[in-house]
Amino acid sequence: MLKTIHRFGKYLILALLVAVPVFGHLDTLCIRVWDESRLAINAYEMYENGDLIVTHFYGNPDMWNTKPPLLIWAQAFLMNIVGVNELAIRLPSAMAAFGTCLLLLLFSLRYLRSFWFGFIAILVLLSSSGYVNIHGTRTGDYDAMLTLFTTASGIFFFAFCETNKQKYLYYVFLLTALAVLTKSVSGLLFVPAMAMYSMTQRQFIPLFTNKHFYLGLLSFLSLVLSYYLIRELQNPGYIAAVQENELGGRFLEAVEDHSDGLWFYLRIMVDHQLSGWYLLVPCGLLTGFLIKDKKINRLTLFLMVMIVTFFVIISIAQTKLEWYDMPLFPFLALLIAIFVHYVFQLLENLSWANQTLTVNILPFLFLFLIGITPYGAILNKTYKPQEDEGNQFEKYQYEMTYYLKAAVRGKYDLNHHVLLYDGYSPQNHFYAKLLNEKGVLLAQKDWEALQSQEVVLANQLHVKQYLEGHYDHEILEVNGGIVKYRIHGRKD
Repeated sequence: MLKTIHRFGKYLILALLVAVPVFGHLDTLCIRVWDESRLAINAYEMYENGDLIVTHFYGNPDMWNTKPPLLIWAQAFLMNIVGVNELAIRLPSAMAAFGTCLLLLLFSLRYLRSFWFGFIAILVLLSSSGYVNIHGTRTGDYDAMLTLFTTASGIFFFAFCETNKQKYLYYVFLLTALAVLTKSVSGLLFVPAMAMYSMTQRQFIPLFTNKHFYLGLLSFLSLVLSYYLIRELQNPGYIAAVQENELGGRFLEAVEDHSDGLWFYLRIMVDHQLSGWYLLVPCGLLTGFLIKDKKINRLTLFLMVMIVTFFVIISIAQTKLEWYDMPLFPFLALLIAIFVHYVFQLLENLSWANQTLTVNILPFLFLFLIGITPYGAILNKTYKPQEDEGNQFEKYQYEMTYYLKAAVRGKYDLNHHVLLYDGYSPQNHFYAKLLNEKGVLLAQKDWEALQSQEVVLANQLHVKQYLEGHYDHEILEVNGGIVKYRIHGRKD
């Protein structure tokens, strides 16, 4: 019995370590503006119209978000299982994070024959704010799923170089295809690193004389091009939109003013994304190259090539956003784990500790002390997620969204109301759709064309000023910055 507890207890602890930051309270925050809300509308309209090829936004083919719909398929499928809600939008990201953690554990068990190496890598990954974050594992954005597939393709490529087993090469092409079907050209950004590593292992030329390489490449092209060609047939102009939005544009010039300096990603990693661990990155490199373990030596070289190459590519690109570096984090976690696990083994093998102590707790005490602060910070962020009170812009931006979210849960009766909002707001549109699905007649109108006796909601200052200046009105309710008006007609 004790042996069973000892054997499986560590897996239970790891499962709990993963579950809270990955799955806990996913539906607390409202749907976020920009990418998540647009994807939520794409998924909801796919759920409604059943069109699995052409994604739609406000009833029209979406020609701005031109990425393939693998994530949207998952979200629309989950709407049939868990309902149309935040969980359906965010569970694919959470499940991708769980899959990435499982992948790191299986790699550690199979390649290094070590549970604790995988445990450490997962601890580092899940206590990295750049990974467990909004626009990361916590929201319905592309990047968590992309990271799962790029990590898996990288690990299988390393396995192919280690074993020369052809099945791993096919897995690389399949997983790279899934990465592209998730986030287009972003799924290819590790390919140069894989090519460089194959050169260091003297496998680059043999790779190009291997028939399985060409069969794998053919399968990759068949999967990816099939979607693009079918979409173009059903939605003419789609490929031209892809070329404009994705192929070169974001790399060669800053899109939507998202520009910054060459060291942008290094700065944000040090500042907050990897703040609890970044000093151990060079320690992992030194340890990995200096210890007398050929497996670890090769793994360290592979990780270094993957990290540095990807980092250089996204750093020289003109468009820079905080989440573009997310695919780096599993590889950074493995690199940091090399050093931490080395110290763990030293403590585990201390002769005086094993002779003096009934149970040598030193390696576990070391893990607890080194991990408690960064992991605790992630728990604080995910156990009771909340908006940044100091960010007045976000508070103002999401005020109406939370009001609508509460109405969906029955707190407010918005039947026969009109929502007024100026600007891009698919997050509000998503909750309005949920209310409509519940039979609540909530309309969205131009505030310059209101009719007498309409009951309207507004929270934007300029909209409220227009209403109060141009309409005879009655204020029915004030909820924070949200005001409910009854319109009595235009002023003379």
